Amino acid sequence: MKNILMLHGINHNMFGKRDPVQYGTITLDEIDAKMQELAKELGVEVVSFQTNHEGAMCERIHQAFLEGIDAVVINAGAWTHYSYGLRDALAILTAPIIEIHMSNIHAREEFRHYSVFAEIAKGQICGFGVESYLLGLRAAVAAID
Repeated sequence: MKNILMLHGINHNMFGKRDPVQYGTITLDEIDAKMQELAKELGVEVVSFQTNHEGAMCERIHQAFLEGIDAVVINAGAWTHYSYGLRDALAILTAPIIEIHMSNIHAREEFRHYSVFAEIAKGQICGFGVESYLLGLRAAVAAID
């Protein structure tokens, strides 16, 4: 069975409470449940990880490399726009990386228009709310096959 790592970034533990105009009212637990449901349908395993600590995220990415993870779906939140440390950690991976965002980062503040991960990601999905996660999982499975 193929293994996919779902990485949730900074402040994502506050989904459901944080800025419902941009992120809706869905919680992180509900997002993960939807990911698990789709993973079962697609015949893959998804492991989710969320942290508000950049070093912990880097260490989880390093662990994914050592585990031989098959693909990564990442919504790094604000780290997307400036964390070269996470970018360098992700660049270690040989598995495809799918970058996702619930909001349309290109229709928001100018600083959100740029992703430091774009050059190493297989692709980017944004602006579809929770559906961005599900599309990202489908894209990860397609990138593996």
